[in-house]
Amino acid sequence: MDKGIGPENAVLQVSGLKKYFPVRRGFWGRTAGFLKAVDGVDFTIDQGRTLGLVGESGCGKSTVGRLLLKLLLPDEGRIIFRDQDISNFSEEAMNPLRKQMQIVFQDPFGSLNPRMTISQSIEEGLRISGIKGRSARKEKVSELLVTVGISPDGAGRYPHEFSGGQRQRIGIARALSVEPTLIVCDEPVSALDVSIQAQIINLLKELQERLGLSYLFIAHDLNVVGYLSDAVAVMYLGQIMEYAQADTLFTEPLHPYTQALLSAIPFPSPDHRQKQQVLAGEVPSPINPPRGCKFQGRCPKVAGPCREEEIPFYPAGDGHLVRCWLVDLNPRP
Repeated sequence: MDKGIGPENAVLQVSGLKKYFPVRRGFWGRTAGFLKAVDGVDFTIDQGRTLGLVGESGCGKSTVGRLLLKLLLPDEGRIIFRDQDISNFSEEAMNPLRKQMQIVFQDPFGSLNPRMTISQSIEEGLRISGIKGRSARKEKVSELLVTVGISPDGAGRYPHEFSGGQRQRIGIARALSVEPTLIVCDEPVSALDVSIQAQIINLLKELQERLGLSYLFIAHDLNVVGYLSDAVAVMYLGQIMEYAQADTLFTEPLHPYTQALLSAIPFPSPDHRQKQQVLAGEVPSPINPPRGCKFQGRCPKVAGPCREEEIPFYPAGDGHLVRCWLVDLNPRP
């Protein structure tokens, strides 16, 4: 694990995480290369805290979330959950931990079985939790629905009878049914209207304060991430470019990629005008990424060292880490 991303009070520690997907071509489907979806990712999520994972579409954010839950098997790296290394756990060994690690998906409709009522969907988790009595499960379903702002009267209805925001609340209730410690939120508001997004974000924040939950919040909307997250990791082409506390990242971004992303955030006040940094060039192929810094083809500050070798994390003070050698030339106090 890179220096500076430490295990203090950590519910989850990730070190050197990699996932390469084979690219097959020809009649026989021979492997012609590998798509490097996740290429050496390190981070920590503290108990009761939120890590925001941001970046452009296709950078590997959702793949990271699925690797943590072992929905995909990592090729390399370590995943330590509550001081237990689960990197090589089999499906059978993971089953007892499924209750502690849950996910809220981007598509609230696709994540719910259309043939099952809301009560039936949530009761699946309650059975896993060991609540055997039918009446006890019904009571718990009602309690969970109230917790997420849904009337218990809707327990017997089907997913198509609810709005998108209501379905996402139901997805959250289902995740809570097994009393998890960590929830991976995989772009949970990107498919919702802006007004509904705010309601879901506030609900997640309230639940965290009440239940002590830890979140990995995956998104591409920096405004949402800044509001909900304690720390933020900025991802590009399978690697984390910058890692810092949320306040630090938004007030003092150091990586050129982070600076460009933040410059694109719209401000509600017409008096506040900020020059947007438009990135030139195209995102390189994850099948054949460039040698050295993966951002070199679009970086306005690119220089010789960027093309020579992979850039490690450089410390910029107070846990702030930047994958850019220029930071080492201008160290922070």
